[in-house]
Amino acid sequence: MFSSSPKLGTAVGGLGAYMRVFDPASRVSLFGATYRYTSTHSQIFSAFARTSSGADHHRIVLIAAFGLIKNDYDDYLGTGQPLKTNDDLKALAGRYLFRAKGDWFIGAQGSAAIYQVLGATAEDDLVLETLGVRGFKSAGLGATLMHDSRDNEDMPTTGWFLNVNNIAYREALGGAESFDAYRVDLKTFWKHGGGHVLAVREYNWLTSDAPAAAQATVILRGYKQGQYLSPYMSSLEIEERLSFNRRWGATLFGGAARLYGEAPVPLDRSIYPVIGAGVHFVLKPVQRMNVNLEYAQGVGDSRGVYLKLGYGW
Repeated sequence: MFSSSPKLGTAVGGLGAYMRVFDPASRVSLFGATYRYTSTHSQIFSAFARTSSGADHHRIVLIAAFGLIKNDYDDYLGTGQPLKTNDDLKALAGRYLFRAKGDWFIGAQGSAAIYQVLGATAEDDLVLETLGVRGFKSAGLGATLMHDSRDNEDMPTTGWFLNVNNIAYREALGGAESFDAYRVDLKTFWKHGGGHVLAVREYNWLTSDAPAAAQATVILRGYKQGQYLSPYMSSLEIEERLSFNRRWGATLFGGAARLYGEAPVPLDRSIYPVIGAGVHFVLKPVQRMNVNLEYAQGVGDSRGVYLKLGYGW
């Protein structure tokens, strides 16, 4: 694995995964782990499982992540203030979905995390204290409603996907604060020409009474997650996925995100655009598993290079 992003710098690492089909009517299940080490001396380890069983009536997603993340912000929260932080991350999340009827699923999800934000120096700690930004301990449960008519999860060519979910983070569950987060994620895919696919994504992240570090952020390639924060975020992306032959293809994409609501620190802009392009190679044509290399350019110094399994979304 390779990436060069505004948040982590240049990162190298590896991924190992086991693929399994539990029954002919179910989708491919994956079990794996990843590790990355970055030029900012950050380290991130994660283990994951994505299963489909019972003729695809039962889907489970589990992930555990641990990391020491060192950030170097030139312009933190749009204040013009440089900041270096050492963030300690421990997180566990899971989701269970049951196919209720046709392509509709209902389910439950939960997450627990400890995210500690420390300044790299005493001056950085003072900046964090002045801005009111701090780490948090959270634990929450929520519900999920999902529609998924995509012909494949990793390389869809037709269908549409909708996920409406919430997590109620509560002190009674072990968190430090009580707040709510809501997400609405809509993706559509149209096949055209010689195997090309036009994809559109509209994503919304809404929070209520969330601490600054847990508010919504820009979820677009090329941007540091957590650099710009606000109670609400909505984004729209359009991506053309070109197919040259059975193995090779390319992506062209563009979009923008909008932050709104009363931000913890006033932002100098509310719209964050992105454009980018990439190439992909299909590793396993039958299972439709690909590896994707992309470059994304946002506002100013917000840019990134990403090499990963699957598309950006």
